[in-house]
Amino acid sequence: MSARTAARRTTLRSAAATAVVAAVAGTVLMPLSAYAAPAEDNHRALKLTVSTPAPSGPLTRGGATETFELTATNTTDKPSSFHPWLLLQDAGASPLQQSDVVFKVEGVTAPATESFIGQQDGEWQGMFHPAGKPGGEGFEVPAGAKMTWKVTIGLGKGYPTTNGDFTLRATSYSGEVAEDGVASLVFKTDPSVKKGELKTAFKNVGDCKGVPALQCREMDLSYKLTGDGEFGTALATSLGVTFGSDAKVPNLQLEMLVDGKWQGVSTADPYNFMLPTIPKGFSAASGERVLHLRTSFGPNTDYKKATDVTLQASVGLAEGNTYEFSGDQTKFKLAPATATTSPAPTPSKSATTQPSASASPSPSSSTTAAVAANTNTKATGSTGSLAHTGADSNTGLYSGLAAVLVALGGAAAWLGARRRRATRA
Repeated sequence: MSARTAARRTTLRSAAATAVVAAVAGTVLMPLSAYAAPAEDNHRALKLTVSTPAPSGPLTRGGATETFELTATNTTDKPSSFHPWLLLQDAGASPLQQSDVVFKVEGVTAPATESFIGQQDGEWQGMFHPAGKPGGEGFEVPAGAKMTWKVTIGLGKGYPTTNGDFTLRATSYSGEVAEDGVASLVFKTDPSVKKGELKTAFKNVGDCKGVPALQCREMDLSYKLTGDGEFGTALATSLGVTFGSDAKVPNLQLEMLVDGKWQGVSTADPYNFMLPTIPKGFSAASGERVLHLRTSFGPNTDYKKATDVTLQASVGLAEGNTYEFSGDQTKFKLAPATATTSPAPTPSKSATTQPSASASPSPSSSTTAAVAANTNTKATGSTGSLAHTGADSNTGLYSGLAAVLVALGGAAAWLGARRRRATRA
């Protein structure tokens, strides 16, 4: 399994009662209980308030920042811990990189403070804690007392052009804030952006021409962006596979149409394939991009009769914040080929190459994609073009200390449908 594939298998858990502490590269996760009081010990004593940001006016990419004061008031007669959590929400189609938003926190009537940016489950999360202490260490707000911090927010030069206005929500990841004590601010951006989404869909799933029913299934995987702007980073697609019954050697063969010919997409993981990347600059003006795929079982499959096959396409940025934010799935019956029929050619089962694709699609071209050999999940080398309709477009977590990163809410329904068989032989 590639490091990229493994990194993407983080799933959302239940809301504020769940939290994790991630080490520098996000590769080691530890329970929050090692750093903060259990949720049952919290008495939701705090009420948060925010002041009006200054100077007023919309934020611009690489432009001036704005500041506001965040105050935590303990409304009870008992001291309360406070583990601050600022969530940036509803920004637009693209996930945010750490450098896309400027973030800084200073104590006003609070102890010296250090801040950092977290990205658990693809979310942009502003975090801060007492200076010189671990990232999971909270502040102690005395009974009936207040603490105030000055928070600075701005847009980095790379803030996605697909994204616009956003809401910044202030709460606590350890449940110390009362239900009516959460505070939020809406930040406007300039230029104004019509926000959309990346829509990924399987279409036209059916039997392959000239092959007996169920022995080969053909389909289109389409991508379309709505709204303004373009992706400033290439998009990567992982294709997860699950089966209706178990087999030691499923030997599913995946092929895609390249310059009018079917070519195999090989992988070392029989339950996950990496599809061609979509180069940066993909936008609504690019039109719908379509990848033609087909699947069949190889001659040495353990399957002796038809079984259910589910394909889950999951799309994320190809670098940086690679959390998968779009996707679709399709389910169909697939049977092994008979001795006299086969949807060949098929790739060698021992190959470990992965596909890649580059831009310049043409509305009149055949459905094409490029395949480049590489022993990892990111391929380089030969280039080609994916068929589409429409016009072309010309267009780490906190490095010093472990960062507290908390899952927010349940995953979207299509994400919940993804199942990986990482433990299979």
